[in-house]
Amino acid sequence: MTHPQLIDSTAAFVRRTLENAEGGHDWWHIHRVWHNARLIAQTEQADRLTVELAALLHDIADSKFHNGDEEIGPQTAMNWLRSIGVDDAVVAHVGNIIRHMSFKASFNDSGFYSMEMGIVQDADRLDAIGAIGIARAFTYGGFKNREIYNPEIPPNLNMTKEEYKNSASPSLNHFYEKLLLLKDRMNTVTGKRLAEERHAFMEAYLDQFYKEVK
Repeated sequence: MTHPQLIDSTAAFVRRTLENAEGGHDWWHIHRVWHNARLIAQTEQADRLTVELAALLHDIADSKFHNGDEEIGPQTAMNWLRSIGVDDAVVAHVGNIIRHMSFKASFNDSGFYSMEMGIVQDADRLDAIGAIGIARAFTYGGFKNREIYNPEIPPNLNMTKEEYKNSASPSLNHFYEKLLLLKDRMNTVTGKRLAEERHAFMEAYLDQFYKEVK
């Protein structure tokens, strides 16, 4: 298959697979991350095929929805790519990107990094902040039947990876435990620039939220 055919076939596979996914991790999340990744890749020296395939497949089987299994995502992605004849080196690279790009993976120093991973990671992090990030945080909180806000449960700013994975704290705490940290963890110049406005919007949202609850 040509590059466009590989991308089109993978996009169709992902859309089918995530047809009934939770709203914050559905096809439209993937579509936004894919768009962001292509935008960031325009100003970086990176393999475009790897970037696009990893962006499309990064949440094909998120461990949050598979009993914490952190290998099902990369393995599902790699099996798909092999089935459509993608080069072995690209398959392995995409698998490593998916395995190491998540926020929870950052709790351990994996030693793996590539420019392609940096681009896809930035693209995914952009969709976790700003107006969309706020919507996704409360969508997932509702999906897990969590409180929106509870002033008696403070954010845990020194979580271990296991504490992060198993947290059931109010959705608002997630801003302090993850979302507000992402701006300073962006990898690319474009990612950092785009994160600034989204971060400022979250800060304004929180100001308004506390005005209303007080």
